[in-house]
Amino acid sequence: MELTNLIEILGEKTAVTLAGLSIGLFFGIFAQRSRFCLRSAVVEFWNRDGCSKLAVWLFAFSAAVIATQFFITQGWLDVSQARQLAAKGSLSGALVGGLLFGVGMILARGCSSRMLVLAANGNLRALLAGLIFAVAAQASLNGLLSPLRTWVSGWLTIDGGTARDLLAFLHLGNIGGLLFGLAWLAAAIHFARRAHLARREWLGGSGVGLMVALAWLVTYQVGTQSFEIIPVQSLSFTGPSADMLMLVLSPPGQPWDFNIGLVPGVVLGSFLAALWGKELKLEGFKDGHSMRRYMAGAVCMGFGGMLAGGCAVGAGVSGAAIFALTAWISLIGMWLGAGVADRLIDRPAKQSTTACAGSTPATSP
Repeated sequence: MELTNLIEILGEKTAVTLAGLSIGLFFGIFAQRSRFCLRSAVVEFWNRDGCSKLAVWLFAFSAAVIATQFFITQGWLDVSQARQLAAKGSLSGALVGGLLFGVGMILARGCSSRMLVLAANGNLRALLAGLIFAVAAQASLNGLLSPLRTWVSGWLTIDGGTARDLLAFLHLGNIGGLLFGLAWLAAAIHFARRAHLARREWLGGSGVGLMVALAWLVTYQVGTQSFEIIPVQSLSFTGPSADMLMLVLSPPGQPWDFNIGLVPGVVLGSFLAALWGKELKLEGFKDGHSMRRYMAGAVCMGFGGMLAGGCAVGAGVSGAAIFALTAWISLIGMWLGAGVADRLIDRPAKQSTTACAGSTPATSP
């Protein structure tokens, strides 16, 4: 069935919502099976402690860049009207938001997409963090934290259009973007060989990236054949989490769109993958300190993600795949913020634990 006929039967809103549900479903499966997580990749990179998680993230990142740029070169996709490129952006928001999001990832032991995947597997820590993340994101969008977000975003702004398009600014073109993605794919293969990465991990990581590119393609194609305004967009979990929160707390909430289908799709996909892998397990907090840490991390991610214009997937992969300047600044901020937070918070604790485990009680001669 052609896309036009499908839209006529279902309607534009239903069609794009089902697209979000379907892509979210496969994203959840791929992310759960591959253990895709930016936080784990960053910790490995800064600590020089293995490279398996880094390889998974690089497979996802390179697949998203390669597939997205390939679609553009073939004339199947036009992202010039995407929010990350067309609208006025905030350089200060991207940097500060990225740094805060990176710190939050360390405190909550996972990014927002990882929280969603883990919550579907029975992790109550991730469930609580995910709920607080959604509340913080909504408060940053239209609530108590909105004035602070607006103030920080206004420090340093940039016009939309070619000013936000790195490929246009550097005169590389989409072929240059495609070659850039291939270079990172080579890096992913290198680290995968060093880590003896399992097939499910590199396939899952690549699948995550392909879902990012497919989301760009599907929303664009539906938008071009629709009488209603359907924005071209890809995967992100800051805005969609806030939208789902309002849908649950104050129905009807947002009208049906790609974001409304995305979040339940990811939950369902992750649940099915964990069920198939026999990995469903209820897990909770071990103490009050752990709970406070997760809550603080969720707030940092919710506010930081909304300030940066996207989360680890929304800015770090989706936005980076179309070479939006602010998305790249956010991604760099996430790597730096997470690296510093891990060094100041987690690494001393690990060293202290190791020292205590290695000590032996003194004995009388």
